[in-house]
Amino acid sequence: MSHDLGPAWRRRHWLLTALAAAGAGGWSPRAGAAAPVVRAGVPLQFPRDFGSHPAYRTEWWYITGRLDPVAGGSGTLGFQVTFFRSRVDGTGDQASPLSARHLILAHAALTDLAAGELLHDQRLARAGLGLAGAAEADTDVHLHDWRLRRDSLGGEGPGGRSRYTADLRATDFALQLTLDATQPLLLQGRAGYSRKGPLPEQASHYYSQPQLAVQGRVQRRGGEPVAVRGRAWMDHEWSESLLAPEAVGWDWIGMNLHDGSALTAFRLRRADGRTLWAGGSFRPPGQPARIFTPDELRWTPGRLWRSPATGASYPVTWTVDTPVGRFAVRARLDAQELDGRQGSGTVYWEGLSELLDAPSGRVVGEGYLEMTGYARRMRL
Repeated sequence: MSHDLGPAWRRRHWLLTALAAAGAGGWSPRAGAAAPVVRAGVPLQFPRDFGSHPAYRTEWWYITGRLDPVAGGSGTLGFQVTFFRSRVDGTGDQASPLSARHLILAHAALTDLAAGELLHDQRLARAGLGLAGAAEADTDVHLHDWRLRRDSLGGEGPGGRSRYTADLRATDFALQLTLDATQPLLLQGRAGYSRKGPLPEQASHYYSQPQLAVQGRVQRRGGEPVAVRGRAWMDHEWSESLLAPEAVGWDWIGMNLHDGSALTAFRLRRADGRTLWAGGSFRPPGQPARIFTPDELRWTPGRLWRSPATGASYPVTWTVDTPVGRFAVRARLDAQELDGRQGSGTVYWEGLSELLDAPSGRVVGEGYLEMTGYARRMRL
């Protein structure tokens, strides 16, 4: 966590107090202003929409992927880099530069398959004062010495061809990665308007960059830097009202297929495990994306893993029926729960997984499976 906020208990108290004020004080960045609403038919504009959208309550830039040592061997790694921006309500009319108008939270994780372990770290700071921030013109978000930024390499398409650089020095590991787009942007839902519930306003603006080519260096504490390369997936999403009241959490996959295709599938889940809403997409290389409707997806949980830390039980295998086929999802390591109770308070499972063609059992891709709301109701 960020050192500027004092001991761990003070940092967490400050976060919870700020988030409580956000819910209790109402939306008031400017007196009398109406809260923004995500609407269908509003075109995304790049490079502007690579950047931050501070009028909206919640936003994240999320990168996951697989890395292998350049020199070969069996040291396959999974990694996650996520930066969150959260608007703090009730402070917009306060003139003090110390007023917390936005929080920046970052998570980083490294799955070491050979060692059978997950390393993770998190940081938090209020935006401003040089501590943390998220630029509006393009992707450039930082939290102390953790940073994610985007540069354009030119070329056709919205914003040109993207190159992301991620530089994070966590407690037990460090990541220095360059991630180059190999495909055009993938606009999720209806041209970037992605429904997340039965009401139209329960939605986000959402785009992905699948099949990112990654190279860089990974260093574990006490070890030497290791040159790596691999494939990754990037999501950028922002919203004012993402979760319906009945939703306790979600299940999500972002999968890079070996033939260059990209598969997204998600569902919002009720407390009894039933699906409240679902969506996703499938894009073959060089072709338009096939957008899924809620009734076209079916998630069937398989084997469960029980966390010894939180007691939550997570399905670490799934069968996902889609309009383009039946797939199986299989975690590469069961123990990939991120337990943030001593920091941000969030607990979720996020892990490197294989994608299989379910009828044949053949591995056809890989990526990340995310499951939230199993330890406690997810709140945004």
